[in-house]
Amino acid sequence: MSLGAKLAELRLRKGESLQTVATAVGVSKTHVWQLEKGNSENPSIDLLKKLAAHYSVPVTFLADANADATLNDAEAQQFFRDFKSLSDTERDILKQTLQVFKSKKVPGDGST
Repeated sequence: MSLGAKLAELRLRKGESLQTVATAVGVSKTHVWQLEKGNSENPSIDLLKKLAAHYSVPVTFLADANADATLNDAEAQQFFRDFKSLSDTERDILKQTLQVFKSKKVPGDGST
């Protein structure tokens, strides 16, 4: 997936405007649009770091067009980092909540 496609997908998933992203990373709205459309190549490493931080993904996810990491992998990695920062009590609560979700049967999913 190209850098532009990744940036567009991340922005849309977050429900942000081009201007919101541009303001957050300190560039123009036009520059963000050009990056998403693939019209601006080779952004600086500083800009990639800012974009990665803004979207909570690793810089390598943005920088490497041939990376095997998918957006879901990046989200899973972020979740794991967040999980590790929780207290033992908070982790236990999250684990219990996960077990509840795993045991629920969703109507219409064929798991009756």
